[in-house]
Amino acid sequence: MKNLVPQILTNDADRFHEAVQELQAYGYREVNLNLGCPSGTVTARKKGAGFLAYPEELNQFLDRIFSENEVCISLKTRIGMKDPEEGFRLLEIYNQYPLSELIIHPRTREEFYKGEPHLDLYAQLSAVSHAPVCYNGNLLTARDYEAFHAAFPQTERVMLGRGVIADPGLIGRLNKQQNEMDLPGTANRDLAAEKKLLREFHAEIFAQYREIFGEDRNAVFHMKELWSYMLQNFEHSEKIGKKIRKASKVTEYLCEVDRLFRECNLRADGPEARGLTMQS
Repeated sequence: MKNLVPQILTNDADRFHEAVQELQAYGYREVNLNLGCPSGTVTARKKGAGFLAYPEELNQFLDRIFSENEVCISLKTRIGMKDPEEGFRLLEIYNQYPLSELIIHPRTREEFYKGEPHLDLYAQLSAVSHAPVCYNGNLLTARDYEAFHAAFPQTERVMLGRGVIADPGLIGRLNKQQNEMDLPGTANRDLAAEKKLLREFHAEIFAQYREIFGEDRNAVFHMKELWSYMLQNFEHSEKIGKKIRKASKVTEYLCEVDRLFRECNLRADGPEARGLTMQS
């Protein structure tokens, strides 16, 4: 049975409580607070990673939500708004509360997803966290996971976000290799099966978008963000990728998508495979 944890994005303790009550009615017993989203429209409202710039207000907010709600609460956080060193002050705050889990993305809000995560700081923060720690950031391929696991064998939990969007078969391969007591890698991959899975993943997402939005143009528009990740899977996909991004009509869009799956092979080493490096 899958353990689904809804995520809440707010800086208002009353609204947080209202959301928790609604979710409890559906049977949820754990929620996650998003303190990591770097989007400008979110941070401008002092939400997501924007809340990290106000540590005293954040502390007061956490005090209320932990005292007023009878659910398990986990946090997903970045290590600061501007300066990575902010992470130490934030951890002092987090350590005051009984978090079910602390998910750390070791970048600041201003770094977005650029450059390498601050793994040296992650090592220091995770070592003194009172809550179980989950790592998040730049785990896009099996090779990335292998490098991270070798560097941090004590971290038992990882979050795969962009990597799974680009490669929906990644979790299955990692679980299979782990069960077989084998290290993740590129050997024995069935690229034909992975392409089939990726195509089915695309078809399901697109069908759901068309149903939700009720018209094709908006559905096509929303698929383009998905392709910013998925195109990294394919070899020599630049020209077709540009046509997919420019398509506005559903017939044109589907024609180019079909062409991509027919003409472009998957990268044998996964999307933008590269190892992680330590930095301070």
